[in-house]
Amino acid sequence: MKKFFLAIMAIVVMTTSFVSCKTDEPSKGSEGISRSIGSGETLHLKAGEDYLLDGPLIIEDGGVLNIDAGTVIKAKKGFSNYILVLQGGKINANGTAEKPIRMTANIDNAVAGHWGGLIINGKAPLTSGQTTASTEIHTAHVYGGTNPADNSGVLTYITLEYTGARSSADVEHNGLTLNGVGNGTKIENIYVVEGADDGIEFFGGSVNVKNLLVVNSDDDMFDFTQGYNGTLENAYGIWEKGFTSTESDPRGIEADGNFDGNFPGHTNQADFTVKNMTIDLRLDHNNDKTTQMQDVIKIRRGAKATVINALVKGIGATGDLIDMGDKKGFGDTASSISLTNALTNNFAGKEINNKATIDGVEETRDFPNVKIEAGNTGCPTDIFAWTKYAF
Repeated sequence: MKKFFLAIMAIVVMTTSFVSCKTDEPSKGSEGISRSIGSGETLHLKAGEDYLLDGPLIIEDGGVLNIDAGTVIKAKKGFSNYILVLQGGKINANGTAEKPIRMTANIDNAVAGHWGGLIINGKAPLTSGQTTASTEIHTAHVYGGTNPADNSGVLTYITLEYTGARSSADVEHNGLTLNGVGNGTKIENIYVVEGADDGIEFFGGSVNVKNLLVVNSDDDMFDFTQGYNGTLENAYGIWEKGFTSTESDPRGIEADGNFDGNFPGHTNQADFTVKNMTIDLRLDHNNDKTTQMQDVIKIRRGAKATVINALVKGIGATGDLIDMGDKKGFGDTASSISLTNALTNNFAGKEINNKATIDGVEETRDFPNVKIEAGNTGCPTDIFAWTKYAF
């Protein structure tokens, strides 16, 4: 998880003239869709057509982006090629199981980090001391507020491929970034594959996400921070055989109660639920610590997690199964986690790590409801049939 602000960033945007309430329909393939969609304006991407993302596509307050089922968006390589929905803007990406929407690279044989990914900024609350915060892309783009039911639109049956482009070693995109997004937003059936940094990251907000498949995310599969208090239901994360992460601390779940652990005194720390989760580690690195997953589940810095019916399986390249703290603080002791360990090899760490060194002193916390226990089945796979992924 990387949390850095880019104070100033020059963004070259293709200028396009609009009139109030205009619906713009770019021609197939020949026209790039990099632009800003202002208040009262709509950009409509039609079914069955390919579009080129050749810069930032920004949906401003009052603007609307409509994407038909079956649409393909191909992005040029680069950090500045991304889709960003600002506060008050809306994206209606209504894919179906038969005709999913695909956002991908514009070249064959692309790799993780090709383009920026999809970012949504909403008006839902963060931790108590932060009314709003700035995105990693540009400090002018804020998120957060007072409306947990804020509605940024609909995402259904979406594939995000080769995301996570970076502008430096410390500043990079995720596959799907949800900044203060409210629970009036519908997000279901999302497939993130071959992405740098995290598969999905929740920065505060209350949006619920259902049916999420993440394959070969370079860093964390599922990341929660800054007071997020929604539910992720049916989450499946996979590292395939032969995959190697370039990150130093990749995890299945990583959760902070507040932003980077810098606001421990805030109320409204992250308090979220994950229902039905599988972490599937198919690696063949023989528990090489330089390539393994650091923790399956990491809950720290004031976060309260309720993880129901979680399963970890595969060959086994991982450290701790559950780690409940770090040098900036423990997770909430009221956290409730049930994880079944079905790894075929011994893992390299502890089942439950309840110790952390804080200010040079090793401390221990009791987590009575955090358990490694048999019987969990994890996330079903049939719900992802639309992705055509071979489980």
